[in-house]
Amino acid sequence: MWRRLAGLLLAFAAATVALWLLSARLSAGQAGRPLRFPSDLEELRELAEALRDYERQHRGAALALFCAAYLYKQSFAIPGSSLLNVLAGALFGPWTGLVLCSALTSVGATFCYLLSGAFGKQFVVYYFPDKVALLQRKVEENRSCLFFFLLFLRLFPMTPNWFLNLSAPILNIPVSQFFFSVLIGLTPYNFICVQTGAILSQITSLDAIFSWDTLLKLLAMAVAALIPGTLIKRYSTKHLKLDEDKHAQLLNGKKSL
Repeated sequence: MWRRLAGLLLAFAAATVALWLLSARLSAGQAGRPLRFPSDLEELRELAEALRDYERQHRGAALALFCAAYLYKQSFAIPGSSLLNVLAGALFGPWTGLVLCSALTSVGATFCYLLSGAFGKQFVVYYFPDKVALLQRKVEENRSCLFFFLLFLRLFPMTPNWFLNLSAPILNIPVSQFFFSVLIGLTPYNFICVQTGAILSQITSLDAIFSWDTLLKLLAMAVAALIPGTLIKRYSTKHLKLDEDKHAQLLNGKKSL
C-alpha cells in the first residue's frame, strides 16, 4: 500500500515540476507576469487578457500550456476544470475551444482512471467503502447496457465526476467505454462553459449582456445542451435500473435522516 502511495506521489511531483517549468517559460514571455490557476471569474478574466496577445503571437506555446494545465487538473482530480473550459472559449473561440476541452476532458479522465488503477484502488475502497459498494451494485445491475448507464451518470450525476473517474477501475469498467462515455457525456457541460467564455470575452459593458444578440446566444446554448440529456433521460427510464431518489444522496456524500 505504501509503495502505491509513493508511486502516486512521485507521479504527482513529476507532473507538477513539468507544468511549473512550462509555465515559467511562458511567464518569461509575458514580461515576468506570474501564471497560476484562476480561482474565480475575475482572475479568469485577467488571465485571459494576459494570454490573449501572447496566444496570437505564440499559439503553439499557449496551446501547449493550456493542454498541460488541463490534463494536470483532470489526471489528479483537482477541482477547477470548469474555469479552464471558460478560458478555452475566451482564448480559442467557441468551436475550437469545445473540441479541445472535450478531447482534454476525455484524455485527462482516462489518465485519472489509469492512475487510480495503478496506485489508488486500495485508498478509494478504504476511504469510500459505502459509495464504492453502492456504485458497484448499480453498475452490475446495468452491465447489459453499461455504456448508456455511464452516459446517464455523466449527464445526470448521481456521484461527482472525480469520484467516478477514481472508482471506474474498481468497478471493472472497460477503459474504451469509459473514454467515450466521458467524451460524449460531458460535451453538453463543456459546451455551456466554452460558449460562456466566448460570450464573456466579447462583452465590453453591462449593456452588452442584455443585448438581443447575447440573449439569443444564451437561449440557443441552453436548448442545445438540453437535447442530449433529454434523449438519455428517456432511454434510461425504459432500460436502466436507477432508483435515483433512493441512492443519489449517498453517492453525493449525503445521508437522509
